[in-house]
Amino acid sequence: MKVFFAGICLFFSTLFSCQQKGEDFESISADEFATLIADSDIQRLDVRTVAEYSEEHIPGSININVLDEQFAAIADSTLQKDKPIALYCRSGKRSKKAAAILSRKGYKVYELDKGFIGWKETGKETEK
Repeated sequence: MKVFFAGICLFFSTLFSCQQKGEDFESISADEFATLIADSDIQRLDVRTVAEYSEEHIPGSININVLDEQFAAIADSTLQKDKPIALYCRSGKRSKKAAAILSRKGYKVYELDKGFIGWKETGKETEK
């Protein structure tokens, strides 16, 4: 019985550790995000649609839509791996997906926890 139980524990610990492997990004608040992007070496990435980005975005950010099936390839050809990325979406759901993709590819990623909505709620700067 002990061997069976140990086997089950090993199976589940392996299963859950594999799901997290490589997804090493940090979700941060709007204030932390603002402090981070004050550094000119930080790449600012908006992962919303082109229409959302065109409407309003965080100054200095570039746009790569995470819902585009070529997102990872476009990111690789646009972003620098040796510089951290600060990324965001509207509410935080798509940015977590993008952060997971990019962190698995070896980028250092910071994700705006409550997205552009949270950014605007704190009165931070935006541009059209």
